[in-house]
Amino acid sequence: MATRRDFLALALPACSVSAQVIEFESGGLRYLTQTRNGVTVMFAPLPVQIREYAVLQVAVSNGSSRSWTFRPIDFKFERSGLATLTGLHAATVVQDFMRHGGRDDVIKLVTTYENGLYGMKQLRSTNGYESRRQNYMAEVESTRLKAAAAASAIVFAQVKLKPGESTDGAVFYATGGRPLGPGKLVAECAGTVFEFRAQ
Repeated sequence: MATRRDFLALALPACSVSAQVIEFESGGLRYLTQTRNGVTVMFAPLPVQIREYAVLQVAVSNGSSRSWTFRPIDFKFERSGLATLTGLHAATVVQDFMRHGGRDDVIKLVTTYENGLYGMKQLRSTNGYESRRQNYMAEVESTRLKAAAAASAIVFAQVKLKPGESTDGAVFYATGGRPLGPGKLVAECAGTVFEFRAQ
């Protein structure tokens, strides 16, 4: 089975010239990926609504020669005939889970995210969910604190990646509990624009 590094070794040369979008399936999710200026962005919609949110699993790998900062607000979802949605700040999502999160939210969020992440072998994250999970998922008694801790570990937070580093996380969109539907994901990061048509 190909490793995440194997995928990047194949994807980087293929994408860096044409910035072609590549589609693949892994762990039951449909991913789209694109490389521009040495930076690879990939994402897949998670097949679950969590509270009032639609969620994308996003992974970023910095194969460029300089450090770049990546933020959830850099990921905008343009919907035909509807308002463009901007990825929510990590603090906004965590605070909502702290106030209103329950046991079912924790189970759905963690199970869905881990199923997608561990089924995806194409990217080895150096600063992603696994490292955050160990920091945030300590023994906590309160259900709301557990929900907030799960969201803290999973949510895509602002991060500065050095050359060779990568991260993953969930970008949350406030949709009133409805799916994103068809549209276009536009990621303005690393000094360039990544565009993906989403079904």
